[in-house]
Amino acid sequence: MAALGWLTPRRRSATARSVLAGEASAEAARKSTQDVSGEEPEFPVPGDAHAAAFFDLDNTVMQGAALFHFGRGLYKRKFFETRDLAKFAWQQAWFRLAGVEDPEHMQEARDSALSIVQGHRVSELMSIGEEIYDEYMAERIWPGTRALAQAHLDAGQKVWLVTAAPVEIATVIARRLGLTGALGTVAESVDGVYTGKLVGEPLHGPAKAEAVRALAVAEGLDLSRCAAYSDSHNDIPMLSLVGHPYAINPDTKLRKHARQLDWRLRDYRTGRKAAKVGIPAAAGVGAVAGGTAAAIALHRRRR
Repeated sequence: MAALGWLTPRRRSATARSVLAGEASAEAARKSTQDVSGEEPEFPVPGDAHAAAFFDLDNTVMQGAALFHFGRGLYKRKFFETRDLAKFAWQQAWFRLAGVEDPEHMQEARDSALSIVQGHRVSELMSIGEEIYDEYMAERIWPGTRALAQAHLDAGQKVWLVTAAPVEIATVIARRLGLTGALGTVAESVDGVYTGKLVGEPLHGPAKAEAVRALAVAEGLDLSRCAAYSDSHNDIPMLSLVGHPYAINPDTKLRKHARQLDWRLRDYRTGRKAAKVGIPAAAGVGAVAGGTAAAIALHRRRR
């Protein structure tokens, strides 16, 4: 400012304001140049070993419910009678029309499946699961969600399915899609034979969040750098755990919740484009023994 001493006070004040305006304009131009590459940072971040992605299965990765498709395959193989198939068909029709998970319907489906597989060997169901995937499931994978999962894999991150479906079905689907693995409901078996009971709780709602939390600890993941994807408001506890939550083909409650928190949205049923990303605060979730046990058990099997 000393160089401006020959100017009158009014001229000096005007010149100083011009200098400040010029500096502010230059700074704004520099920032706009830095941001021109995109509206949001690159995601997923390549090489981030402390990040992973968690995908719900039913109506997120796959159209409809995996358990119902599995039931169709078991009926074809004479595991149960026509009246049981009618129940599966009704439940599947309701699921597709409503677009949401109903706990009562899902519990009925699980109970039916447990009674059907009781006395059968785990290895038998795994082998049949491979066939059923090809017959009923492969053509129902959402290409858009599959591309999201592949983006995480291409970035060097692990990708897990997290579903209330039996872990055997989920594991088959994860393997066929080239994913890392799956967390699912664990049916009890003794000497490789199903007893018709569950181990812990069904992996649903808060149990999914506990499974993800336990797996993150076991795998050394930073949940604030992880992503989760789901269609259902029942999975808000899981979505709220991570730094990058996505609502995929969301039901009404999840869509409203996602918009309130500025979460990413993808809807492959209509082709709507994504909404801008937002990072939510982590939500507290009560401990659920079934979910934690499923995550730890799967991690131990992989070691």
